[in-house]
Amino acid sequence: MLHFPPPVWALAYVLIAAAMSYQAGWPRVPSLPIVPLAVVLVAIGAALSITAAMLFRRERTELNPTSTTNRTLVTTGPFRFTRNPMYLALVLVTFGIALWVGAWPMFLAPIATFATLNWVHIPFEEAKMRGQFGEAFEAYARRVKRWI
Repeated sequence: MLHFPPPVWALAYVLIAAAMSYQAGWPRVPSLPIVPLAVVLVAIGAALSITAAMLFRRERTELNPTSTTNRTLVTTGPFRFTRNPMYLALVLVTFGIALWVGAWPMFLAPIATFATLNWVHIPFEEAKMRGQFGEAFEAYARRVKRWI
């Protein structure tokens, strides 16, 4: 699963959920879609991801999560509140899309995205960061939650 970057997995899950929704006749969840909330979630997710990526670029560290090394342990900006702002952004965007569409199979996309990130990508990355940054990463991990 690490061969493909997290945004590819999120997109794949959204497309699979859309195909499932189409096959099922777009079964609606009562009171959905909620387009204004969906737009806000997608916008927050996009802003969070862009801000975090800009910090990585400013620090001249790797954006690729499977890179063997990172130049800097980034702990500023949104990384003060979550160790994984770009991954949180993917979950927010996929959830926003599900709210926008309003079909219940679409809600499988944010669940699958969260699961893939939480149990595949993040453990790999955190092990790499522990090996590379040692106590500095351990202190950061104690201070800042994985998600929020």
